[in-house]
Amino acid sequence: MMGMENQPETFADKLLGFTLPLRNARARVVRLDRVIDDVLAAHDYPPPITHLLGEALVLGALMGGLLKADGDDAQLTMQAQTKDGAVSLLVCDYRGGQLRGYADFDDARLSQLGANPSLTALFGEGYLAITFETGQGQRYQGIVPLEGDNLAQACESYFTQSEQIPTLIRIASKSSSTGRVAAGILVQHLADGEEGRERLHVRMDHPDWEHIVALAGTISHEELLDPALSLEGIAWRLFHEEPEIRIQPGAALSRGCRCNAEYYNTVIARFPEAEREEMRDEQGLIVVDCAFCAKKFELSV
Repeated sequence: MMGMENQPETFADKLLGFTLPLRNARARVVRLDRVIDDVLAAHDYPPPITHLLGEALVLGALMGGLLKADGDDAQLTMQAQTKDGAVSLLVCDYRGGQLRGYADFDDARLSQLGANPSLTALFGEGYLAITFETGQGQRYQGIVPLEGDNLAQACESYFTQSEQIPTLIRIASKSSSTGRVAAGILVQHLADGEEGRERLHVRMDHPDWEHIVALAGTISHEELLDPALSLEGIAWRLFHEEPEIRIQPGAALSRGCRCNAEYYNTVIARFPEAEREEMRDEQGLIVVDCAFCAKKFELSV
């Protein structure tokens, strides 16, 4: 495990999974570098939004990494929304190692919040919706209040309230000379048994979970962001006293926007002709902007 630390090119923009079988626990670790810059490059976001979106992309990768490899259609979508905050909408999704995200905000209201606004200041009273879609056509969604000091705490509440899975999430994000880098770890305690035994979610004080939280909670922001520390190194540093750590290499991560003219033509064609006529510009074209990548598509449908 430690021998892989001589390969710095593997330390960023990849997802790592591991399990602690004797503790009934699983974890995901991710560090993002180029992916964040690729996503942020689509829009001229102010610093508070680049920080927020960087955290959202890490959370999208961590939670998306929980999906089983059921094909290209398996997807995780995280959406934070409100009507009374400076940020009205934040969307991030993960599919097959591809991440994308964007934020819609009121620039004037955002400028009044200072350099490091809280989650409450950004969103006011909002909600967080997390949707898991499997490659087999199944769809699961949970909605919880957008509460906590940061997005990570809101996601912990989602797993506790909607999935009844004890979860710890830690996120770190900072600006560097080359752009923004962000990283995070997600650790969960799984059910001890589905039949005949008490499920772990009714015992948040389970000794195994308390042990895992005590160890995982020692991770520092510096360790998560350290470019010289591999993802495997993080797992080993936190849980090296455990009898067994099973490493599960995850997907290489990249920015991936799935917009294309063919898709938009199909969507627009569903509108009645009268409505399509109202959409046309002086050249008779319907111009569609992709919020994720900021590309414009001129359609003649």
